[in-house]
Amino acid sequence: MDTIITKSQVADAVYAAIPQLACVLPADIEAGLVAARAVEDNPRGAAVLDQLLTNAAIAAEDGVPLCQDTGTVWASLEIGPDVIVRGDVFADVDDAVARAYTEARLRTSVVRDAVFDRANTGDNTPAFCDIHPVDEPGAARLHLMLKGGGSDNASRVVMLVPGAGKQGIVDELVRCVREKAANACPPLVVGVGIGATFDKVAGLAKRALMRPVDEPAADPRLRALEEELLEAVNATGLGPGGLGGRTTALAVRVATAPCHIAALPLAINMGCSAMRRVTVDLRGEAEGARHGVR
Repeated sequence: MDTIITKSQVADAVYAAIPQLACVLPADIEAGLVAARAVEDNPRGAAVLDQLLTNAAIAAEDGVPLCQDTGTVWASLEIGPDVIVRGDVFADVDDAVARAYTEARLRTSVVRDAVFDRANTGDNTPAFCDIHPVDEPGAARLHLMLKGGGSDNASRVVMLVPGAGKQGIVDELVRCVREKAANACPPLVVGVGIGATFDKVAGLAKRALMRPVDEPAADPRLRALEEELLEAVNATGLGPGGLGGRTTALAVRVATAPCHIAALPLAINMGCSAMRRVTVDLRGEAEGARHGVR
């Protein structure tokens, strides 16, 4: 029997997740910070990690936001070939976002128009939504992320020439980290998209951020690339808070796709130390534990 996903299911999942996402650090991120603290020998880097862990504990206990920037809402519905979506499945998401942000007293950060009207919409809408088909029968997952402005501002899309190859990707990532990462509140989780087209590669990078830091890529080639990129990022010595240390990033997560023979699209999407994201199985089984929401 086909699975049917309704707009009310999506809206209810968004409404329920937002207050907890804003206040509770995902378990895999917290564990990554603990592991980073255990090996940090730079006093300033160690102090930053201690502060981040203390902040996470206070936020969870008191039910207050992890960060004053409670972000924009990104929602991506991942559906298999036998899943039916009727009409505008995101039709009620903005209402859910507005209610959640108002009731939880979260900061609103969305302006009406990027150029012509930068007045705050007052309720953190609209949310930014997309549907992503996957070749997985029965898949019906909603990825949610509260994305802060500082980390997104440190991100970039670059259209490399094919001859740049893997080394070009490494060099561009390191350049981006050196130039921008201190403003993105490290330790980071870095999403890297490689391939597709100019308009699609950024989506690859953002979806890559959904994979937990303790979940290596299944493909050994991808896993090796992630490890190489992480080593290069941490070799910068930028460290926690940009104040020096071993851990500039907890993980680099990569997603690849086919592309034109004349192209090598690359997107780098920074995720800050308060990586607020969760995946909800809309068939009823929450994947929050695996993705870190408790």
